[in-house]
Amino acid sequence: MKNIFTKKTMSLKSPSPALPGREGVNQSPPSRGGFRRGFFLSFGGLMLTAVLAFGQANIMPAKPQSGPIVITGATIHVGNGKVINNGYIAFDKGKITAIGEGTAPNSGGATIVNASGKQIYPGFICPITSLGLVEFESIRATDDETETGELNPHVRSLIAYNTDSKVIPTVRSNGVLLAQPTPQGGIIPGQSSVMMLDGWNWEDAAYKKDIGIHLTWPVANRGGRRRAFVVPGASQESPTERAQKAIDELSSLFSQAKGYAETKPAVTNVRLAAMVGLFNGTKKLFINADGAKEIIQAVNFAKQFGVQAVIVGGKESYLVTDVLKDNNVPVIIKETQTLPAKDEDDVYLPYKLPHLLQDAGVMYGLTGIGFWRQRNLPFEAGQAVGYGLTKEQAISMITLNNAKILGIDKTTGTLETGKDATLFISTGDALDMLTLNVENAYIVGKAISLDNLHKQLYKRYSEKYGLKADGK
Repeated sequence: MKNIFTKKTMSLKSPSPALPGREGVNQSPPSRGGFRRGFFLSFGGLMLTAVLAFGQANIMPAKPQSGPIVITGATIHVGNGKVINNGYIAFDKGKITAIGEGTAPNSGGATIVNASGKQIYPGFICPITSLGLVEFESIRATDDETETGELNPHVRSLIAYNTDSKVIPTVRSNGVLLAQPTPQGGIIPGQSSVMMLDGWNWEDAAYKKDIGIHLTWPVANRGGRRRAFVVPGASQESPTERAQKAIDELSSLFSQAKGYAETKPAVTNVRLAAMVGLFNGTKKLFINADGAKEIIQAVNFAKQFGVQAVIVGGKESYLVTDVLKDNNVPVIIKETQTLPAKDEDDVYLPYKLPHLLQDAGVMYGLTGIGFWRQRNLPFEAGQAVGYGLTKEQAISMITLNNAKILGIDKTTGTLETGKDATLFISTGDALDMLTLNVENAYIVGKAISLDNLHKQLYKRYSEKYGLKADGK
């Protein structure tokens, strides 16, 4: 096997040493015409970026909680299936100090927020996302979710997280207050952390650092009806052989990492050192796998090396629930508002998948696709309500369940005394696109701004055309 530890790698913040797709290729200087075209393209890109930057909303990060706050009169969705009618919740210094039904206890000096007729929810948590790593998909300089190389367990998405992203306020305006920015690309793209969707910089926004390493399980490409063209002299490996070869390389890497974790080597190997947490239980292995066969392979692989696994995607996880349950492996479902993977599948299968896992006793959470679409996370959860889940189970899917999977449930995910005051108030049902309206939101007690560029543009052009900004 080739030496997988000598390949040159960079941090997520490093610039690319060559043009995309041209690494290692002798690149001669461009012609005068090519230079001129390149200059104008670069200049145009800079101008576009400048125009976009000057058109952005100027939203300040929230200040720490300065005094106790008590919210009264609301319907409180605790996050664990419990609902408190006409409830109150009090918090101070970022922690929940009291919660219950009826009249709030004496709270001299506290700021009282009347939420009669409104609803309170734990902050929604979005795992497995490129939020904060991508700003404009078409502008490479603002896309920082991938790295060169196939095996990069040492790469940390944490340091690439952009707290100044103008996408983040549009997502938290729908109640998503915590996220897990995740690197992409390659077999092992790197490590992820849980971030608060408010802060001056990544150090300020970090909620729990380096919680897991991500792995894309090798899949034998099933292909279609057409036969692939065979290049003379090219490798004649079948897709199955290539997948097995990749699995063998992974086994070799994990064997070396486990040995490294059990010893005290004189020389530090950054790749292997990054994987030590997998073997001492401080990090989880998030494995992207959809097919039933691949899920079983991934679970057995994790079991072989004694690491905690989480299946990401899991489109066919309902077929292997016994394996998942017996090995205590949770699943993070990737969106419900989609079509099934196979033509012969039930067209409603993606909507039903959370309920199928719920009935089978498998721990499951939910994410969305990409970064800006994460604002739809509550509506993706709401989609499952019409196909078997109760409303409170759907809320738990994107609060408590996601918190448990990410290992942060001791401090967030539910509204309980002693936990962080990360929550929001909505005038309507948070899982319903028509009624969700977040009026107040708090992250660890900080009252965050719910303004965003979209709201500002709506207000701007409503003013231009003589319309009321509320749309009436």
